[in-house]
Order: sequence, then structure tokens, then C-alpha cells
Amino acid sequence: MTPTLSTTNLILDTDSYKSSHFLQYPAGTTRLFSYLESRGGRYPATRFFGLQYILDKYLTRRVTKEDVDEARAVIEAHGEPFPYEGWMRVVNVHGGKLPLEIRAVPEGTLVPIHNVLMSCTNTDPELPWLVGWFETMLMRVWYPTTVCTQSWHIRQILKEALEKTSDRAAEELPFKLHDFGSRGVSSRESAGIGGLAHLVNFLGSDTLEALRVGRNHYAADIAGFSIPAAEHSTITSWGKEHEVDAYRNIVRQFGKKGGIFAVVSDSYDLKHAINVHWGETLRKEVEESGATLVVRPDSGDPPAMVRMAVNALAAKYGTTTNSKGFKVLNTVRVIQGDGIDEDTIKQILQNLFVDGYSAENVAFGMGGALLQKVDRDTQRFAYKASAGVVDGEYRGIYKDPVTDPGKRSKDGVLDLVEENGRMVTRQYRTFDTDFPGSLMRVVYRDGEMLVRDTLEEIRGRG
Repeated sequence: MTPTLSTTNLILDTDSYKSSHFLQYPAGTTRLFSYLESRGGRYPATRFFGLQYILDKYLTRRVTKEDVDEARAVIEAHGEPFPYEGWMRVVNVHGGKLPLEIRAVPEGTLVPIHNVLMSCTNTDPELPWLVGWFETMLMRVWYPTTVCTQSWHIRQILKEALEKTSDRAAEELPFKLHDFGSRGVSSRESAGIGGLAHLVNFLGSDTLEALRVGRNHYAADIAGFSIPAAEHSTITSWGKEHEVDAYRNIVRQFGKKGGIFAVVSDSYDLKHAINVHWGETLRKEVEESGATLVVRPDSGDPPAMVRMAVNALAAKYGTTTNSKGFKVLNTVRVIQGDGIDEDTIKQILQNLFVDGYSAENVAFGMGGALLQKVDRDTQRFAYKASAGVVDGEYRGIYKDPVTDPGKRSKDGVLDLVEENGRMVTRQYRTFDTDFPGSLMRVVYRDGEMLVRDTLEEIRGRG
């Protein structure tokens, strides 16, 4: 039987062609420097997040001789050369610890596009090719950073709407965008790190895996919160003729003073459910419970369905006008969890505003569009070599393709600083610098993490 491959072998977590690069750099190369940036994309700034997880989970492992032997056998059989002596140097000289130094902006920092976010260089002059070897792994920070970035920008949209229409903007905002994305992502790991990226900006989530990542890698006891909620099976299992009994059961199970619970209400006829079941049959019981009922439409055109639901509930439960002149539903709220993305959120908020309702009446559940409908090109992430030392001399490294000027890479030993209130990337022509005024920190050196931020600290940088 063919033996299985180790799932913890760091050497194998790269692209195949990387194994041939040690033979391709100029003779006499002793130092390489690579950097990560967002070259543009959907948003004008990124909220950096997720590097600590990658370093903590993967790059603090030690490479063993068994790892080297396994990787050599696989990669050479795969058709590539393998730098066996180099990897054995990592084992024998460095005790299996990777001789790399990684600098990065503090996680949670909002950085305008076209600026350095992270850099990597080698600390052993005989192993410069390691800087490129780990591009594959380090580049994956694009994912949590992009999720965190999208979530942050939606937060600004919700914040503006609440500040215009609510007396409780600060209390409402953390729970306005709820993560429904766990089942729609490609892996458990994506759910965890993507889900936690969202929780940098908000406190609502149904992605339990995000809590694990938060506790294990960011010192977060409980990173986010949820509420009891129905799904279609807990309604339809009662049968259509007993739909109201299913709702009544939920009210009695969770309708406690000060509590909040959500009930999907479109299993058969959303309008009938709101106007008759919730609006007449169960209204008194809901009101007397002291809890907040959150009605969830789950089909149809999202802006239209939310508009209908809010107006129908207002007719049955009444509203109170706040100090800003906007109506707030009594006892009930609405959450829309189907078809939600940045555009539908804007449409729904605009409808509420036009109809005179506060944005606090509606919350949003976002699934695939939050955790899965992003890719590396959403913010055009790139990890490129920008400087080196060859035969003892500094050398700037960059690419400048005539066919796509937007892909011109930076050259130099890069750093991020603040000048005249703006973040700018500074380019040094030497490795001998102490980076004065830097906004970046050394977070990893020679196999050890040097910085560990808590989720609370990261949230405070937004």
C-alpha cells in the first residue's frame, strides 16, 4: 500500500516550481527580500488580518530530517529538483527552525492600497531561496485580510445608516451583520479564519469554527455571539396545518424577558405568517413575553421582502418614533439572510430610510458573499521580490511588464511609515537600516513568533 504523506510537513506546502528556484538565482546571491501588497481592487484600503494564525499554526513547527527525506522523495518523483543540502542545513544548523524574518503592520490596521503590508527576508546567507519557498503559504493571508476588509467596509455603510436614523447606533452596530457563511466555504479552516476575520469588525456569528481559531490563536475567550433561531425543518416538521403551533412553541421555548430569538417565516406564505400568525394569533403572547421576535424572510427579492415585512409588522405591532424622527418597531425586528451582499444591504437601508424607518429595525445575515465570494484578485494581492544581495552588493529587484503597467512591482527594502497624516511606503537601497518611524513590526524571526496580539487589541485598531 502506498504510504500516506505527512500533513504537517512544511516543506510540501508550496508550489511545485519553487523547488527548482534554488538553481535559478544568480551565483553569489546571499539575501532576498520580498513583500506583500494589495495592488488595488474593490476597496481603497485593506484591513490586515490573519498572519498571526498562519505563523502560529504552521511556521513555528520545526523541520525534521524525516520531513526533508519525505519531501525529497515526493518532489523528485514529481519531476522537480530538490535542495536537499539546503533543507538539511535548516535541520542541522538551525535545529529545524526556519531562518526567516517577517515584518508586518499590526493586525487590524487599515492600510491604503499600493502599500507594503508584510515583508520577508532570510537570516542565513546560504538560504536566500527560502524567502520565495514560503510565498505560497504567506500569500494566503490574502483570504482573511480580504474578508476582514469587506466586512469593515460594510460596517461603515451600516454605521452611517444607524447614525442617521437610530438613537442606539453604538449598541446596534456590532450585531448588524451576522456570519451565516460556515456551510458555504471550501473547508473547515476557511470557516475558522474567515469567520474570525469578520469578527474583527462585528460580534454576531453562527460560525463556531471561528470561536476555535479565536481562542487558540488570538486569546479570545468567546469571539462572537449568536441567538436561538429556527430553520425550515423545525417549522415544516410540524406540518403546514400546524405552522402556527411551531411558532408558538418557539415563543414559549425562548420568549423570556430580555431575550431575543429569530424565526424563519417563509416556509409556506410569508405574508400570511406575518399578518395572521405573528400579527394576530401570537401577537399578545409575543408582546407579553418581554422578548424580541426577529422575523426572517428567506425567499423572494430581498429589498422587496424586507420592505414588506417591516411595514406589515409595523401595522400589527406598532412603532415608536425616536429622537431623529424615524420609526422603530415595537417588540419585533427583521433579519434578512438570503441574497445578502453589499449591494442588497445598501438597497434595503435606502428603502428603510425612504419609508421613515430606523436602520435598527433590520439586521443582515451574510453567507457565501461574506466568506466565499472573494478571491486573491478582489484586492489584487501580490508577493514579490524587491531587493537582494549578490556578490556582496545590493541589488534592486522588480518587474515592469509592458503589457500590464499595473503589475509593476516595487523595488527596494520596503517599510511603511506615516508622513503628513498619510501612510506611505518607504524604499531603502540597503539592508542596513533600522527603519526609523516604522509602522511595521518584526513578528517572526528564526522559527519564533515575537508578537502575539489579542483579538481585543486587533479590534481596537479599526
